[in-house]
Amino acid sequence: MARTHQLAACPRCAEPLDASDLYCGGCGYDLSAVPGPPAGPPPPAPDWPQARETDGTGRPAPVLRAADLPATVSDTSARPEQPTLPEGVRLPEEAGVPAEPGVRAGGGPRYVTDDRPAEHPEPPDSDYALAAPPPAPPTPPTPPGAGAHVPAQSAAAPVPPRPEAAPEGAQGVPGPGTPAPGAPVPGTPLPNASPGSPAAGAPASAPEAAPDPRLSPPPPEPGPVCARCGAGRVDADGYCERCGHAQPRPRDHMERELSTLAAVSDRGLRHHRNEDSFAVAATALPDGATAAVAVVCDGVSSATRPDAASLAAAQTAEAALMASLPRGTRPEQAMREAIEQAAEAVNALADEPVLPPEEPGQNAPACTLVAAIVTEELLVVGWVGDSRVYWVPADRSATPYRLTEDDSWAAQMVAARLLSEEEAYADERAHAITGWLGADAYELEPHTAAFRPEAPGSVVVCTDGLWNYAESAEAMAALLPADSGSRPLDAARTLVRYALDSGGHDNITVAVVPYPAPGEPVRLEAR
Repeated sequence: MARTHQLAACPRCAEPLDASDLYCGGCGYDLSAVPGPPAGPPPPAPDWPQARETDGTGRPAPVLRAADLPATVSDTSARPEQPTLPEGVRLPEEAGVPAEPGVRAGGGPRYVTDDRPAEHPEPPDSDYALAAPPPAPPTPPTPPGAGAHVPAQSAAAPVPPRPEAAPEGAQGVPGPGTPAPGAPVPGTPLPNASPGSPAAGAPASAPEAAPDPRLSPPPPEPGPVCARCGAGRVDADGYCERCGHAQPRPRDHMERELSTLAAVSDRGLRHHRNEDSFAVAATALPDGATAAVAVVCDGVSSATRPDAASLAAAQTAEAALMASLPRGTRPEQAMREAIEQAAEAVNALADEPVLPPEEPGQNAPACTLVAAIVTEELLVVGWVGDSRVYWVPADRSATPYRLTEDDSWAAQMVAARLLSEEEAYADERAHAITGWLGADAYELEPHTAAFRPEAPGSVVVCTDGLWNYAESAEAMAALLPADSGSRPLDAARTLVRYALDSGGHDNITVAVVPYPAPGEPVRLEAR
């Protein structure tokens, strides 16, 4: 007959016990394994609450109930509902396997509990030691490809059936630690494995499939960076998305260079766009000599689309000169024909209205033009309007000259001797032009002139955006660098910078052409 335990609570889970319990009702602990109490005085009785003598009606008060005592559960229905095992799953004791500690063998649903107290070391000099709970069963590894986390075995998890072990050494059954035939030995690399592959027995991870590039959106193409702040991107409207500043247009600053001539154009500091344009080129004449060509055009701001007019005139004049000069056409005649063809190109722009007819402010596009042809022994200039050509000799002790006369109100007043040059250009009407290229021009009168300089020098072809700040030939010669014959691009940049530093009220365009032209034609180089 089993000995009673004489315990008031389970030593493992502190569940209250009765004297007749053989197993703990909370965790299933075998109470018969508990040794008898040590000799000594009994422990003090708990401080139970006193029963009331009467309930206030004169009747005897009822005895204390289990609910009046703290941490006392006397009704099995008050315990948490325990899960039932799935159909077909048996506990180890039902399969003939002895029950493990922690598995309840009494009545009611069977379950495994992990709410055991922590293991306590055996106190020194004690007469007995509490039975240590068995170690928790190992957690099964997560199967490959399982995305959900598998928690440790809980108190409500059913115990899977334990397979019956086959006797060691039986035929066809390897003993413990013996790998099956053909199976890789744990810890050894697999055959034909690349460096970095997991060894045999290591948990394999599911290979990650590479994303299909056809399904992923293409990365955004990087756009231009703001020229002002250097960090923001420029939107389709030409403004920085970070600082909001308008970006420079391609024509706001332009540079072209040949080995012996160059041109620079800048928007200036007051205009919202560059209405000037230019063209520089070089070609071979029938006798093998070289001809250098520079064309500079200034759009009339009061006209419609002045930037388109200057561009069309410069490109057309250059193309005409490059076609006629190699054929042997005299430079003076080639210059006049080029100006006439440029005028026709500007006139054609009037047939392309960009504003509705009912809106006011639309008129014919217009521009001025000045050009120079420089050969080994001849200098030819042609113009319509108020853009100019200056001759600056390499010997700065020699006299510089202005080679053109303006088609302007001030020039007419000086030619008629009605005003002096200083008085005429001081008038607010000084820059009112009397000749231009455009459909609304009164009459086209191209001006041409030919010169044979006796010494080398430089030809400066420019718009009024420059000569407004250096009107006389002497002032222009003082600004032109002494090495302009060998470094025309630097000379053109110097003149443009001077105009900007002086206020930059207008668009600025200047071409510098050394004289005489070199013996061999050179190719255009964009900057």
